[in-house]
Amino acid sequence: MLLAANAHAVEMSDTFQVHGFMSQALIVTDHNDFFGPSSDGGGSLEYTELGLNASFRPLNNVLVAGQLLARQAGDIQELNDIELDYGVIDYQFYSSSNMTSGVQLGRFKNPLGLYNQTRDIAITRPSILLPQSIYFDRTRKPALSADGVSGYLEKPLNNGVLRFQIGAGKPRMDSQSEVSAFGRDDLGSYSGKTSYIGQLRYEHDGGGMILAMTYANVNARLDSKPSGPGSGRFSFQPWIFSFQYNRESWSVTSEYALRHVKSSGFSEPYNYEATGESWYIQFTRRLSADWQWLVRYDSLVTNKADRAGSDYEERTGRPAYTRYAKDWTTGLQWQPYSRFLISSEFHNIEGTGWVPFQDASEISSQEKYWNMLLFQVSYFF
Repeated sequence: MLLAANAHAVEMSDTFQVHGFMSQALIVTDHNDFFGPSSDGGGSLEYTELGLNASFRPLNNVLVAGQLLARQAGDIQELNDIELDYGVIDYQFYSSSNMTSGVQLGRFKNPLGLYNQTRDIAITRPSILLPQSIYFDRTRKPALSADGVSGYLEKPLNNGVLRFQIGAGKPRMDSQSEVSAFGRDDLGSYSGKTSYIGQLRYEHDGGGMILAMTYANVNARLDSKPSGPGSGRFSFQPWIFSFQYNRESWSVTSEYALRHVKSSGFSEPYNYEATGESWYIQFTRRLSADWQWLVRYDSLVTNKADRAGSDYEERTGRPAYTRYAKDWTTGLQWQPYSRFLISSEFHNIEGTGWVPFQDASEISSQEKYWNMLLFQVSYFF
């Protein structure tokens, strides 16, 4: 057993590690711009990811780790907007053959579903774009990480490992998350408030089967301008149930989410409450040591009580198909070298329920049926 009292200093040079990644994508759509002017003839090159991370252990039970991230995603994020993706001091206060537990202080990655904690690293993703019904790029920043404290516990079982993580902190809000909540980003000052997240995860037989359950209570506040709708609160409470079954040459993955959202304290029409539903099922086949094929169906409904969006269209005059999305995806990944990945994928989509936008006026120009083709080249070290 290792306790804090038994901690001892280690040579930094023995534990210091630096890794990084870079990805560049080309996105072509026949309608509905995604990450830049993708529906123009030449497509969009405005999807770039650059990351650099480092870690070291000043003590054998203390890890210091962080990552800088630069990301271009159309108008949502610019490459010169370099951010601290995560930065934690991880203190492991108990470790034995029966259990390990510890705490992370700082900016920690949210354990949201199966992919959120590594979503920006191309080699960890099964596709160029993760299932947008669960891993929204509209609300990527508050979903990605929070500033606060996170605790974890890991317990080996007879033929598996049980992991539990819980965190409390302030999520990071941006203009795109405000647009997602209110349809615009000029109403006032939008900021995250104390929020909570927890995940229980079980890995059976070395990862042959993975089961996970995630719950989050995400809170934010809008301090309104004098001309705005008044100050109020926004809350988001998703339940996510995750399943993955892995064999040597294939995998099946599925996640299902119920997403309750509520805004209160505002003037109309900014007060609302709804429960959305998201799910996908995904099959990946390893064709050889360096080739992998994927097929996936991904479904999003913004409001279970109005699945087709017809009530929303009647009430607001905006298209019903902005309230849902049905996405068939197929793709190939080729890894010719250990540090190099080439990916391509095709999406056939009905609806625009997860398409990022900067202003509600963009909605009127969106098309119900559209296709998207993506190519991406990635390098990591």
